[in-house]
Amino acid sequence: MDLARVGFGVAALLLSVTAPLQLSASETQWRHAIAVLGEPKLPSNFKHLPYVNADAPKGGELRLSDEGTFDSFNPLIDKGTPAAGIASVFDTLMRQSEDEVSVTYGLLAEALSYPEDLSSVTFRLRPEAKWADGQPVLPEDVIFSFNGAKHHSTLYASYYRHVISAEKTGDREVTFRFDEKNNRELPSIVGDFSILPKHWWEGKDAQGRQRDISRTTLEPLMGSGPYKIAAFQPGSTIRYELRDDYWAKDLPINIGQNNFKVITHTYFSDADVEFEAFRAGTLDYYQEQSSSRWATRYDFAAVKDGLVIRESLPNPFRATGIMQAMVPNMRREIFKDPRVREALNYAFDFEDLNKNLAYGGLKRVDSYFWGTELASSGLPQGRELEMLEALKDKVPSQVFTTPYTNPVGGDPQKVRDNLRKAIALLKEAGWELKGNRMVNSKTGQPMSFEILLSSPSFERSVLPYVASLKKIGVDARVRTVDASQYINRTRSFDYDVIWVVWAQTMNPGNEQANYWGSQSVDTAGSRNYAGISDPAVDQLIGMINTAPSREEQVAAVKALDRVLLANHFVVPLFYSGETKIAYWNRLTHPQELPTYGIGFPDIWWSKSVAQ
Repeated sequence: MDLARVGFGVAALLLSVTAPLQLSASETQWRHAIAVLGEPKLPSNFKHLPYVNADAPKGGELRLSDEGTFDSFNPLIDKGTPAAGIASVFDTLMRQSEDEVSVTYGLLAEALSYPEDLSSVTFRLRPEAKWADGQPVLPEDVIFSFNGAKHHSTLYASYYRHVISAEKTGDREVTFRFDEKNNRELPSIVGDFSILPKHWWEGKDAQGRQRDISRTTLEPLMGSGPYKIAAFQPGSTIRYELRDDYWAKDLPINIGQNNFKVITHTYFSDADVEFEAFRAGTLDYYQEQSSSRWATRYDFAAVKDGLVIRESLPNPFRATGIMQAMVPNMRREIFKDPRVREALNYAFDFEDLNKNLAYGGLKRVDSYFWGTELASSGLPQGRELEMLEALKDKVPSQVFTTPYTNPVGGDPQKVRDNLRKAIALLKEAGWELKGNRMVNSKTGQPMSFEILLSSPSFERSVLPYVASLKKIGVDARVRTVDASQYINRTRSFDYDVIWVVWAQTMNPGNEQANYWGSQSVDTAGSRNYAGISDPAVDQLIGMINTAPSREEQVAAVKALDRVLLANHFVVPLFYSGETKIAYWNRLTHPQELPTYGIGFPDIWWSKSVAQ
């Protein structure tokens, strides 16, 4: 399952209290929650989530910022750029706990049930669930939303490819059926997409035009969620207001949450301008992405006076694996040879970048599940080794002989050695250095490619890499485009190299095929940005999805990690392993934040509101 802001896309949800998904032979029963791993912590009569302030006051305004632009409010399709915060307009069947891994509790659904073989899951909707116009949320709405998402989104189509139908099976019941059994993840993930009102979408807008769920729209949508769209300027700002008549405001899952009366998002095209707006006090909250700015730019008066608070929080990364990388597109002939891709890694001097640009605040990523127990290390052993040996003729031999490590630079001698190694690898792959240019030995064509970026903020990290590549005769160029152009080009795989972040949960599953599977390599809009089509990778993804135990799942994930690394599909970059946030002291949050998140903005509140 996939997560969060940094590139984090679709999230995982759902759980069960008295029994986890390792089912007994007992009769199928209704449950208030579902857990993919272990058991839910909270009983069916819980009063509120343990990490919220149940008495948090409601009111005040939260002013946020985003980089780029938006041109749509439709949350279920691949077209356009959805507005930040749009998910707050809609409810989902289940809602995730940030204190547990892959555990969700009922929201629109008051209960769920599933058979012992996990071939389906049925959700029973709450009778009190209402749309903003007062009409009840019905199974037909769930079916309409699911079909719309699966038919009009490549991401959802891949994520839910094993969900073959959604059917009304009772006045308040909807059943999802699967084409495979004993996949512990499937009953969980169908609870996490936004539910849209069928009757609203089948109506007409104020100009008499028929609404169409397959298209982008800037008509303020109606939902069943806690917020409504109150005002907006296309591409620039959007203002949400808390609904006084929100049907679920007193549900235990929502107590202590949705505390701001107004949430406003303002878009910026430049990260430095965005930061200056925060520093001036026109924004309330800022999540820092630059380690150098974190180290050098927070010496202004408001910080010294305690008006701006800074926190570095590891919470979101305790159960989130990160691969941040520059990704060569293997759909381009130039990158098909793994020796070329490996050479690109030898040209990247992380140690120098970390010292001079990030003040030592970064760590090099060396796993697709970096920072978690799922990351491979050393040489494979035990069950993991058995899995790889069964694929011996399909995986690089170094998987069995050489632990993966990134090249180490940082001083002139190491850098020279690394560049010599890069040149040697390129020579093996049919390239040679002639004068100051790297050219193809057969065609004489120079090695030249474009690194496509979505924000100028990435340039300071990429330009030193471009200079390093130039030393070995490689002509790499940086091109930064606006958000909409970047999205369109990445969806159609129209790039040479891009900067990507993949986030992984502790329960990898169906999304792995969307990331690395052969079936997604030619599917526009998939996250198989590298263009991976590898039989060993496909088999390991299948083993992850059907693993009968956690031990078997972990072994398969680590084996997959090794194969991905050994093929040098990406140039691993870096991460800090902490969420760096700064906020004006008019905001506050519970003293103890959830184990696996920071609860922003859901469980935060405004100090200016009288309690």
